[in-house]
Parts: sequence; C-alpha cells; structure tokens
Amino acid sequence: MALILFDYDGVLADTLDDLLKFSQEICNELGVQHHVVREDISTLEAMSFANLGRRVEVPEPLVEEFVRRSLEKVANKKTPPHIFPGLAQVIRELSTRHILGIVTTNSSQNVNAFLKEHALADCFRAIYGVDQPGTKAEKISHARDQFTAAGEAVFMIGDAASDINAAREASAKSIGVSWGHQSVEMLIRSKADYIVNSPRELLDLFTQEGIFD
Repeated sequence: MALILFDYDGVLADTLDDLLKFSQEICNELGVQHHVVREDISTLEAMSFANLGRRVEVPEPLVEEFVRRSLEKVANKKTPPHIFPGLAQVIRELSTRHILGIVTTNSSQNVNAFLKEHALADCFRAIYGVDQPGTKAEKISHARDQFTAAGEAVFMIGDAASDINAAREASAKSIGVSWGHQSVEMLIRSKADYIVNSPRELLDLFTQEGIFD
C-alpha cells in the first residue's frame, strides 16, 4: 500500500479553459492590459494563482486580489470542471489498494465540489488546499506523517515543474502526467521519476515491480 497524492488543476480537473477565461476577466476588471494566452500557464515554473497573476502582469499589490477573485470565480461556476477521460475509474481502482489525497493551490471547497460532482469523494482521505498553511512540500510531508508508517512509499502526481520539485523536497517519488497544463519537456527537465501519458498508464505503473522500492 502507498500514499498517492494528486495535484488538482491539470491532473484531475480539466481547468485550462476556465483558468484562461477567468484570468482574462480579472485582468479586465483590474485594469491590467494583458491578453492572457495558454503560454502564460504552460510555461509557469511554479503553478499557483498568485504566480499566474504575476505572469499576466498584475501589479504586486493586486496579486492577492487576483487570487481571491480567481478562487471566487471557480467557486461560482455553475458546474465543476470535467474530469479527464478515463481517470475516474482509475482513481476508484487505486483507492481500493492505496491511500489517496489531494495537494493543490486551489481551494478545498472547489475540490470538494468537483469530487462530489464526479462521485469520487469517498476515494480521497484528505484534501490539502490553498486554504491550509504550508508549501506543497510541507503538505506532502504532513500527509506522510498522517497516513503512512515508516518506510511506506509516497507519490506526488502532478502536471507542473512545481509539483515535481515539491515531491523531491519532501522526499516523495514524483509522477508527471502529460495531459495537464504544462509540457512533457518541462516535466523531463524537472526530472520527474515517472511520466505517464494516460490514466491507464498511471494505473499500470502501480503494478510494476520495483516502484515501491
């Protein structure tokens, strides 16, 4: 049995179009003259609403407001985002043999709404959102302390360089997914321990000999 932690945006939830739309709306509301494009997200080294705000040229005194409005717009969206095809069944299967959690820079409220929409709430033991203190690495370490015995494997699944770096800082194994917001090249440069190209590959990975060593 292992502790498997998932990032949310770009790993579980297909939120790219929402992030682009909401970021542009907020720039317009704040008077920021920036045309938001996919590269603003896909080339972001450390994925967070705060860093996205900085990337789209939001002045530093307004970054906190950008974050607040981003979380609010996500929460007020009439329906939660789609889950990536094939992933729901993989999560259900993994949850029968492993402990699953979520570590994200989104809010726990938004993640809970998503899990409820896709009937996955019972699959995850904990959500560590932006509303909880600490870095991603600190939250991974906290999850290890909470759910594992000494020596048990811990994995962080992400789509961004920041997820891979957080896993390394917390002495967890990292799994990069190619269907997320950032490129495979960035995952390779970040030296992810594993890279998978589909939910099925993710499931197959946990049956490979040696992955828990």
